[in-house]
Amino acid sequence: MPEPATPGATVFIGLKPTMTYVFQVVTQLNSGAGPVIVKARGNAIAKAVDVAEVVRRRFLEGQVEVGPISIETERLTNREGREANVSSISIPLTRTGPPLPAGAMGPVPPAA
Repeated sequence: MPEPATPGATVFIGLKPTMTYVFQVVTQLNSGAGPVIVKARGNAIAKAVDVAEVVRRRFLEGQVEVGPISIETERLTNREGREANVSSISIPLTRTGPPLPAGAMGPVPPAA
């Protein structure tokens, strides 16, 4: 029995290569997830923008809409116990292209 589509997903950007996050976002969008939120803090913000742009311009060209981007400043306590302001960004991506054909995301049958 197929699992119901998730209402939305969040991909947190960190230290992994950019394409790792691109594939996560594309997989979520292809599985019918609602808006996929790409989130990052601090130095990872540039990578989050890169992920959103690669998904939008190379993998799902003309099939993804970027929602209202949200930026914030979070107050975090660092390892030394001092508080620091850290910028963060949330980029919602929604698939607007045609739905995938039935069975397109199903398991691959074994070779005969």
